[in-house]
Amino acid sequence: MQLVRAQAKYVRTSARKARLVCDHLRGKSVEEARAILAHANRNVAQDWSKLLESAVANAEHNHELIGEDLKIHAIYADEGPTLKRFRPRAMGRATQIRKRTSHLSIALTPKEQ
Repeated sequence: MQLVRAQAKYVRTSARKARLVCDHLRGKSVEEARAILAHANRNVAQDWSKLLESAVANAEHNHELIGEDLKIHAIYADEGPTLKRFRPRAMGRATQIRKRTSHLSIALTPKEQ
């Protein structure tokens, strides 16, 4: 079994939001995943779509596989580093804002014929 991988690091969305979309894609074929991402109502779907196309391009260019004959073997979103910022509040105080990032990963395999 041949695995083709692609990763997107430091994506400016929380891993929790990215997982909401990636749970819909797990185990699907590339055509189904493209359709789901095209109609997903979340901004992170664009990042997942870009990553899926990158993985398909890796499969075609580096491993000489056909892009339409692939399925998603593994897909996950891990937490990346958090950017810490401060926002001024009432009475001279400040509160911390956490701008979260995530690392998106996808692995494709050929479908069983």
